[in-house]
Amino acid sequence: MVKKVKAKSILNKHRKRDPWFLDDYSVNPYQLCDFNCIYCYIRGSKYGANMGRELAVKVNAVELLERELMRRARKREYGFIALSSATEPWMHVEEKYMLTRKCLNVIARYRFPVHCMTKSTLILRDLDILAEIGGNAILPNDLKELRHGTLVTFSFSTLDEKVAKIFEPGAPAISERLNAIKEVKDQGFHCGIAFMPLLPYISDSKDTMEEMIKTARELSVNYVFFGDLTLYGAGKDLYFKVLEQHFPDLVPKYKVLYMGKPYASKRYRANLYRIAKKLCEKHGVKWMIL
Repeated sequence: MVKKVKAKSILNKHRKRDPWFLDDYSVNPYQLCDFNCIYCYIRGSKYGANMGRELAVKVNAVELLERELMRRARKREYGFIALSSATEPWMHVEEKYMLTRKCLNVIARYRFPVHCMTKSTLILRDLDILAEIGGNAILPNDLKELRHGTLVTFSFSTLDEKVAKIFEPGAPAISERLNAIKEVKDQGFHCGIAFMPLLPYISDSKDTMEEMIKTARELSVNYVFFGDLTLYGAGKDLYFKVLEQHFPDLVPKYKVLYMGKPYASKRYRANLYRIAKKLCEKHGVKWMIL
């Protein structure tokens, strides 16, 4: 059951621009997510252990966004707005509430650029508004070289459908997401793929990463990201329970890799990014947006 809540604010201003995703702001029209990805970092928060019970729609999001963007636009404080940083903006309940679409209409009116980060094919419904945003958005002076007011990034932790069903039980199938990328690209959007998070010993081998990059090249995406897995709090406990059920042999390896910390070892992470960058260079795929 979806709760209805009133938010105090909806436009989150970052202290500094995200160097990867280039957003200065983020908007989260919903609280939590019905895709229920096992590895989601939000599961480590106070709501993470009860994703189903805490799922909520922020009923005053549009009203708040209108007021907050009006104030920012008057000051010409333009910057990319990330949809979303802590929820899936096009999750299943969006079909009913259409809150993300309504927020996009407000963003279009005030001419802010957007970076859409999603696993959902429902984004295809809103390509009309995203095209309007892309053509009319006012970019920050130091990002004018982008020449795109709309960025669309699809997220994958794996390209293996069986693995995805275990770790991303509510998300659209891998094949559906890949087809959505084709459509987004066919309609002229600046589109990329975030292979984030890679799952240690499951989707992080060199061969698997090379397959990912080849897939990105075949789709002619404009950029890719790779990211490692963060585990903490209730989210870490849940992830280990899933490992014990489906990949019991990996549990000891994870304990060594994480050593009781939220992040894998520095050596592991450095090696992961080194391999990813080399493979991108090898196959002529752009690493990150800029």
